[in-house]
Amino acid sequence: MKVYKPEWQCTFSVNEGVEESASWKQRVAWRFREFADRLDGGGRTIKIDCNVTPEVSREEVDTCLEKGFALSQSLLTQLAHQAACEDVMRDAKAELFEEEPQR
Repeated sequence: MKVYKPEWQCTFSVNEGVEESASWKQRVAWRFREFADRLDGGGRTIKIDCNVTPEVSREEVDTCLEKGFALSQSLLTQLAHQAACEDVMRDAKAELFEEEPQR
């Protein structure tokens, strides 16, 4: 009887800037990204490297990235909501947030 063993690999990295070990081409590319950020104003450029074996379609990778960013937005929205609630509580009930001196 033959035993089948599925094998796969996925590497995923996100960079927000050029690495020290980057080639001159990568450095130039990041200069362009930084320039584009300044032109757009207020944005944030990231570079995503994703290598999957066996290969999956570009559409499947894009769908996964969209779902990941949707989840990130949901988590950030929750954090913003919690921070807003804490700000209101700090204003309304400041005594609850006062630190007692340590003995």
